[in-house]
Amino acid sequence: MKKLVIACSLATSFLFGAISPAFAAETTNSEWLDASNIDNGYIAVNYTPASAARTKVMIAKSGTTYTYDLNTVSAASNFPLQLGDGTYEVTLLENTSGNNYRKVSSDSLDVTLSNPNSVYLASTQNINWKNSPAVIAKARELTANATTDTAKAQAIYDYITSKVKYDYALAAALPAVYIPSPAQTLTSNKGICYDYASLNAAMLRSVGIPAKLDMGTSTKVKEYHAWNEVFLNGKWVVVDTTVDASMKQGGKKTTLTTDASQYTAAKVY
Repeated sequence: MKKLVIACSLATSFLFGAISPAFAAETTNSEWLDASNIDNGYIAVNYTPASAARTKVMIAKSGTTYTYDLNTVSAASNFPLQLGDGTYEVTLLENTSGNNYRKVSSDSLDVTLSNPNSVYLASTQNINWKNSPAVIAKARELTANATTDTAKAQAIYDYITSKVKYDYALAAALPAVYIPSPAQTLTSNKGICYDYASLNAAMLRSVGIPAKLDMGTSTKVKEYHAWNEVFLNGKWVVVDTTVDASMKQGGKKTTLTTDASQYTAAKVY
């Protein structure tokens, strides 16, 4: 299959930030970490640095690490525990210079999920649906007459692939740190692959359907890509609203699910 020319250039430095931890003095106060929802697969972090330094949270388990830029504006940001049951190390980092960070604090969490799929219903930093009333309302409107999860997913998919257009200008000039806003994508009807996948996951989660946001590579596109896995009829299926929107808006037929063998995930949210 010919690869679509979709400039979804989400270099890992844009998403996660390249860091060189310089683990200096550390505090042990965990007031910044809210672990009250670990059974449901997520934590909240609320930390405001004394200076204007960039801060990050690093979540690691069994050799796999996810690093996120912190939103220190007001409310706590939620982050997923998507690596299954076990012991997680959560580390708060603050920038010192360049790509160097000092460890501010860290804590270990023993996680036993109440449901393996609960993490994929949570409202998290890059799939923020609970703070997006317009997204919730639109998802409910689209699925009002649907009687099955598949029908709900189809209605949401049809809307996104018909309405949202690819934003080539944004793809060509991504900021150093880019976090998608489902509400903004819904309002503007444009975005990059990260935005398509975030909006789709946000809508699905808001109506109770587990959905993953995957990042990695696909034989269908040239660049680093983002898409979804959706839990339907007892199994995970791949849904790519970015590629399918391009096809549908170009007059081609598409289907809700696509061939999972053409996708390789590097990160799953």
